[in-house]
Amino acid sequence: MAKIAYILLCHKDPEAIVKQAERLTATGDYISIHFDARAKAEDFQTIKDALSDNTNVAFAHKRIQCGWGEWSLVEATLYAVETAVEKFPRATHFYMVSGDCMVIKSSEYIHDFLDENDVDFIESFDFFESNWIKTGMQGERLIYRHWFNERTQKRRFYLAFNFQRKLGLERKIPSDLQVMIGSQWWCLRRETIEAVLHFTKQRRDVMRFFRTTWIPDETFFQTIVRHLVPSAEIRSRSLTFLMFTDYGMPLTFYNDHYELLLSQDYLFARKISPEAIELKERLGRLYAEEGVKFQISAEGPSLFKFLTGRGREGKRFASRFWETESSLGRDRELMILVCKKWHVAKRLLYRIQQKTDIPAIAYLFNEESTPLPDLGGIQSTLEKRTRHRRALMRMLFDYYDTNRLIVCLDPSAMDLMQDFFSDRSTTRMLELQCKFTDEYLTGHATRIGLAGEQTTQETLERLLPTIRRDILNESDRILDAGFTNVVHLREGEEESHSIAALMEFLRVPEETAKDVAGVEHLFDD
Repeated sequence: MAKIAYILLCHKDPEAIVKQAERLTATGDYISIHFDARAKAEDFQTIKDALSDNTNVAFAHKRIQCGWGEWSLVEATLYAVETAVEKFPRATHFYMVSGDCMVIKSSEYIHDFLDENDVDFIESFDFFESNWIKTGMQGERLIYRHWFNERTQKRRFYLAFNFQRKLGLERKIPSDLQVMIGSQWWCLRRETIEAVLHFTKQRRDVMRFFRTTWIPDETFFQTIVRHLVPSAEIRSRSLTFLMFTDYGMPLTFYNDHYELLLSQDYLFARKISPEAIELKERLGRLYAEEGVKFQISAEGPSLFKFLTGRGREGKRFASRFWETESSLGRDRELMILVCKKWHVAKRLLYRIQQKTDIPAIAYLFNEESTPLPDLGGIQSTLEKRTRHRRALMRMLFDYYDTNRLIVCLDPSAMDLMQDFFSDRSTTRMLELQCKFTDEYLTGHATRIGLAGEQTTQETLERLLPTIRRDILNESDRILDAGFTNVVHLREGEEESHSIAALMEFLRVPEETAKDVAGVEHLFDD
């Protein structure tokens, strides 16, 4: 059976550290603690005194001062790991945690999980190809030497960086390494940890390289493990659940997140608020319980993104500055068919194609699989299509040799609508307004990852009104945008209104509009 040695890096709140150590060792596991040397000496003594009788607790054989983004974080981890390997010979797994982490599964569940999965769990994506880094330095983290801390010695940090860059003092990455990147919260098997420690003693060149890289805790173990362990024995994921806000800060969990945390496909969560006393107590009791069944729905990240994204559209949907000078052409007409129910819009689009000669394309900015002609690669991914939307549309007008083109958009695509309506071409919109049953909304929540098969009815009852309101808000935003040439076709309205809307949108005679409006079962789900 798996025996875990937890590797704990911490720097504050000695009482919480003591409780965490007692909790994690209560069922027979171990913990090796590195308490930052920058912290108060009396705080460290408090921890040592409180845990002195616990033989499953050890302290890193050397304490150092740690700084964010520095090699010191990796060095402190290695000291704690070395101690754990020596002190706990029965440990089969080594799990990296912080003082802000809390277990979100029972000890029984965690040990069964590790017994069933004889692999290493560590995020390790290609440093240069994965786009894991979203902002700030990328390759510069590696090819230049970083001796100073960017947060505490900003002036020295950038002076040294700019000096190297100006003189072209780039260095080479060790030739036999593929640098990887990922979360620093890993769980590694004993044989992997021992191989890593052996590697650190044999490859001084690699150690010198990483000592002066920037934020090495995101690259060191990720690179070395991938170098030493076959890919088939690595799961490139963390077992610690964490999410980030729009501002790049870790999301903090509070007392009312208990059920959400338990339903995630992870073993730990980070960060738990220091004020979430009730949450910590409940999770602490959970760890020692037996026979607990967990319903994994794993909708946390998508649900958080959905809820926090609401209300920010005014900022999020700004036009793209690199396309402000391009245009589809003054003599061209772009007709946008907007509908939340994509199958409804596609039915109407197909009918329009049957009854008119206007080229029409379904949700090309929403579905990767939308059939498109080969336009030299610009059409190959949703990201490219969206980034170069005007260039793409110009090429489609040219490809079909037409001045009139119809496309479908989801009503959430306000940035695209604003961009196209600001163009010098003529833009018209037809919004299909549908009715939404609870059954449809439940299916919609499942399709977009806000709910899963294991999501409880209680959770759905709280979620559905929010989704319904959000859909209605999308329609309201279209009205508030003040776009010209917008008409609406509503489910359940008289046929005469539908015909009038289609005549205005398509600029076709009444007879043609009537033929289009005659599509059967248009709004059926």
